[in-house]
Amino acid sequence: MNRLLVILILLITFSACKNENARALEPSSETTSIVSEVKDSLIYPEEIHFKSIRQVTFGGDNAEAYWSFDDKQLVFQSNNAKWNVGCDQMFLMNANETFTDSIAPPMLSTGKGRTTCAYFLPDNKHIIYASTHLGDENCPDTPLRKNGKYIWPIYDSYDIFVADLEGNVVKQLTNEIGYDAEPTVSPKGDKIVFTSTRSGDLELYTMNIDGTDVKQITSELGYDGGAFFSPDGTKLIFRSSRPKTEKEIKDYKDLLAEGLVEPTEMELYICNADGSDLKQLTDLGNANWSPFFHPSGDKILFSSNFEAERGFPFNLYLIDIDGKNLKRVTHGETFDAFPVFSNDGKYLAFSSNRNNGGGRDTNLFIAEWQD
Repeated sequence: MNRLLVILILLITFSACKNENARALEPSSETTSIVSEVKDSLIYPEEIHFKSIRQVTFGGDNAEAYWSFDDKQLVFQSNNAKWNVGCDQMFLMNANETFTDSIAPPMLSTGKGRTTCAYFLPDNKHIIYASTHLGDENCPDTPLRKNGKYIWPIYDSYDIFVADLEGNVVKQLTNEIGYDAEPTVSPKGDKIVFTSTRSGDLELYTMNIDGTDVKQITSELGYDGGAFFSPDGTKLIFRSSRPKTEKEIKDYKDLLAEGLVEPTEMELYICNADGSDLKQLTDLGNANWSPFFHPSGDKILFSSNFEAERGFPFNLYLIDIDGKNLKRVTHGETFDAFPVFSNDGKYLAFSSNRNNGGGRDTNLFIAEWQD
């Protein structure tokens, strides 16, 4: 989500509608050759889990690329101004495609409001995503600081929608007052997990694919979000803030009352899909987030700046689901996050600032994974 991309601007101290003629750019033989020639330079020497790597986008902030169930396509969000959008919208790509910074892939969202967290449904013909467009067709303001604190906005106009691959909204899944967003789908194809403020706090909920049978999963004070199911659908991994002291609790509640959260201190938690057997997975400090299950179901790949002294870099790490055997995977000096394995486990999509010429762009990369 773009709120998560803000962490790049805030913590790394960077200054940081569908085009009528928009079309997907099929990689030509020339493009494929260029990608092949530069792929090794995109992999840092210590990154032994990447057999090869391909850069997919070349401009703007591009993130949260999620695979279709058949691994043939991905849906992702971008705010690339050259694609004629003012804030994050959802785009569709084939798994082998590469895009320039001026020719956009097909847009699946409405082009109105701000969107976040799209995910394929099991039929590979529909996606879900959250959008603010019912509240306001314009892009909402994005506050970056509150009383000197780094913050993310939690827009109460977010609701979750189903759209087809032509960009038509075919169903609205949530209509509660407040924030409903961050939906992801179980690999089993039966459940959706999402974050909502309907209880007065930012908690996790599950529902059936059609929006029925909504159940609250978490209940402790703090921001629970960015949840994903394990490959067998039995567990959830997510990020959370857990304010403990009187001051931390007051600060958290005061910000939340204004539709804001402070994202600089988050740890990872794991539980069963019904919320039982909740355990804290990491205790590293700083921001640990964007977790995703390794295809084995026995490990978690996530982004963290716990080794950083100045808020950056963010790198990817592997950890066992019992909290042991922490291992660094990427070795960049800026930002690597949003790792998502393909369903067959062969590829990893992620977002990175590598190869952006020292600028502000966050691009998508697809790496061939090796254990």
